[in-house]
Amino acid sequence: MPEQPYYGKNGEPKKYDPTFKGPIYNRGCTDIVCCILFIICILGYVAVGILAWSQGDPRKVIYPTDSRGQFCGQAGTPLETKPLLFYFNIMKCASPMVLLEFQCPTTQMCVEKCPDKFMTLLKAYANKEDFKYYKNFCKEGLEGLTVTQILSSGLCPAMLTPSKPFTRRCFPALGQKKGGEITVGNNSKFDDGEGNIRDAKDLVAGVKNATVVIEARQVAMKIFEDYTQSWYWIIIGLVIAMLISLLFIVLLRFLAGIMVWVMIVMVILVIGYGIFHCSMEYVSLKSEAGSNVTLKDLGFQTDFSVYLHIRQTWLAFIIILAIVEVIIILLLIFLRNRILIAIALIKEASRAIGYVMSALFYPLFTFALLSIVIAYWAVTAVFLSTSNQPIYKVFNETACDHSRKICEPANFSTSSMKAECPDSKCLFAFYGGETVYHKYLIGLQFYNVFLFFWCANFVTALGQMTLAGAFASYYWALVKPDDMPAFPIFSSLGRSLRYHTGSLAFGSLILSIIQIIRVLLEYIDHKLQGTQNKCTKFLLCCLKCCFWCLEKFIKFINRNAYIMVAIYGKNFCTSAKDAFFLLMRNMIRVAVLDKVTDFLLFLGKLLIVGLVGIFAFFFFSGRVKAFENTAPNLHYYWVPILTVVVGSYLIAHGFFSVYAMCVDTLFLCFLEDLERNDGSAERPYLMSDRLLRVLNKKNKPEPAE
Repeated sequence: MPEQPYYGKNGEPKKYDPTFKGPIYNRGCTDIVCCILFIICILGYVAVGILAWSQGDPRKVIYPTDSRGQFCGQAGTPLETKPLLFYFNIMKCASPMVLLEFQCPTTQMCVEKCPDKFMTLLKAYANKEDFKYYKNFCKEGLEGLTVTQILSSGLCPAMLTPSKPFTRRCFPALGQKKGGEITVGNNSKFDDGEGNIRDAKDLVAGVKNATVVIEARQVAMKIFEDYTQSWYWIIIGLVIAMLISLLFIVLLRFLAGIMVWVMIVMVILVIGYGIFHCSMEYVSLKSEAGSNVTLKDLGFQTDFSVYLHIRQTWLAFIIILAIVEVIIILLLIFLRNRILIAIALIKEASRAIGYVMSALFYPLFTFALLSIVIAYWAVTAVFLSTSNQPIYKVFNETACDHSRKICEPANFSTSSMKAECPDSKCLFAFYGGETVYHKYLIGLQFYNVFLFFWCANFVTALGQMTLAGAFASYYWALVKPDDMPAFPIFSSLGRSLRYHTGSLAFGSLILSIIQIIRVLLEYIDHKLQGTQNKCTKFLLCCLKCCFWCLEKFIKFINRNAYIMVAIYGKNFCTSAKDAFFLLMRNMIRVAVLDKVTDFLLFLGKLLIVGLVGIFAFFFFSGRVKAFENTAPNLHYYWVPILTVVVGSYLIAHGFFSVYAMCVDTLFLCFLEDLERNDGSAERPYLMSDRLLRVLNKKNKPEPAE
């Protein structure tokens, strides 16, 4: 087995085998083929973006489109002052989704504002002022035409109803009285313009859930107002969360042992209290009639509270909790040395972060890169989805052989379709196309999604390897910090990009393939929701579960492989194999240390979120008199509280992700140190004195010359 060497400040070998490549010097490029493939795919991704940006038109998403395919409210056009879309007869629409998909079989036009009053064309035509208002919702060319001619030509709607804008479209202003009666504009009935008095509920079929939409809009406006009133205090809360996170990491270095043992004692006490409570319930049911029925005789019950009245249920709880309690106590007895190692490793991680403080802020760089990746993917997806051409189809009210066929609005009035179906209209339907570009558009969208996963995983992997390299340089330094690089993070980042881009791309490619398969399985599951084939559902569920487990396993392998690459500079496959077998040779240490450290970090996140969340609750809810005059007046005080809680968790997760990477890196270095060194003068251990004492090991002094 090759010996574990060490390189000094200037790169010269000290006491060890000169073949050691260490975490700092003597590296070569790894996985060059995958690096070239990744660069080619990135160039292709840029080409797809340029193609999408040249063909796409995001105005199709931003602005609603009228029956002629024109954009409502677009700057620099005659419709600039008309940002809203108005429907001549919204009752012909099946649902709001139809409206949002531009497939409602009625004329649609851009207007300056939605109608705010009831009015019919017949009545408005007889009044000059009313007709002037009515013309705002009509097409041009009304001069000299009668009401019948206007309606037959489809130049005006037969009626107007009070409406409100939502998603830049005019929806009837539906309401509801106390008795549940549907109203529109505070009236339960309206004139449909054809001489019929109709109930307001008839509009519901055309504008399904419109009241819910309006209520949701009002709630959204109130939430926005709450943010404008409380944003300053939200930022203060997030700053407090950041300071508490920093303080927690600093204290963890000195109080890690106390915190772990307190946590263990609390778990034992909680389980003991559970056994006591179950015992009291078991005794109290002794005199209750029917409590001695066995679970087998009772059988399955949909009302689970029934089982709580059976003594055998509480007896089962007592047995289960007692077994768990005994297992925990036995683990403490037989694994106490492993727990001491975990505590020492956690303290060592805190010490390492103390030497590499810039690592705490590296997640900001990762966040910035991920933001760029997400933004590029989102913009490209929007341009790809809006790069189709406008498609017009025939819409009609009566039976017609040409219904839903593609038409040309320019010559539709003189076409045979119009002659055979006099009441039909050639309206804008959706965006599509028949060119080669449009035929392969779905493939470009898939490529966009796949490269998004690949790039996002690459950025995450780059962060893991950079942190691993920085913390590995700390571990293998014989004299800390003299033998460490001046800037460990920047040194590790440059080394990772220069030599190991291929390894990063290889690991992230494997993970991306699994993730894209999971996305396809979710898509298939969504499409098969209406099927009743239980075998298909079971098979799909098994596949989803297997690939979920596979993704977790690959993430675990990748993380440790990146650490080994950062330490020894080998290729991805070799590093993954070495890391896997190293961990398998130390399964007990892995299980104990991993769970103890994970739970401790989770406890830290929970503590930070709980402290900040409790403070935010008492502040924004006004339940503390000291804050009554300071707290802002809000519609929903849970809005800033929830924002602070979620933000605090993300901040704590960012800090503790660095801590977790440090623990994992030091753990692998620790295992390598134990296997490769023996504490002799030629091969001394490089772990800290604290770890040496816990393991009851020591380095032998050099023999006197």
